[in-house]
Amino acid sequence: MRIECTATYRYAKQHNLSIFLSLMHRSLVASHQVENFRTRIVDGNVWRYEQINGGSAVGRANGTIGMGHYQFLQRIDDFVREGAIELDRVKRREDIERYPEANLIRYSVLPWFDFTSISHARDFSRQDSAPRITFGKITDANGRCTMPLSIHVHHALADGLHVARLVEKFELALDCPDSLPL
Repeated sequence: MRIECTATYRYAKQHNLSIFLSLMHRSLVASHQVENFRTRIVDGNVWRYEQINGGSAVGRANGTIGMGHYQFLQRIDDFVREGAIELDRVKRREDIERYPEANLIRYSVLPWFDFTSISHARDFSRQDSAPRITFGKITDANGRCTMPLSIHVHHALADGLHVARLVEKFELALDCPDSLPL
């Protein structure tokens, strides 16, 4: 699907904020409003978390990747500032350093191209019910910025209705990048 991100894109540019981290923040704001995106399966039991954080692969200059972990903060500028520190920290490391908790959403960004579909690799030997959200290349046409968005969920916890609710909340959050979560 394509989603409009004009207000958040412009806000990030005007305030010298990472576009990726700004998009992640607004997505996390939306995720906190949809119960199914705060729910995980842990040791065979269903858990609902009050706070959901972000996680992403981080590319390094030597061609390897690390894993970044971004604690959710209410204000976009605080979140992006702390997220930038985390990105820098991961870029200087040489290991993977996996986040031990289940209260996260796994993010990817593919800013180089548009897509209509994404498939995520999955290690089925590891228990993991975290949603996966991927942002694609932002296109600016006629003053309107849009990007492809892919959302993968564990179907024991969420279905198309819940994804639709998340997209609706995400679009609202993207329209008001400096608003605080409800």
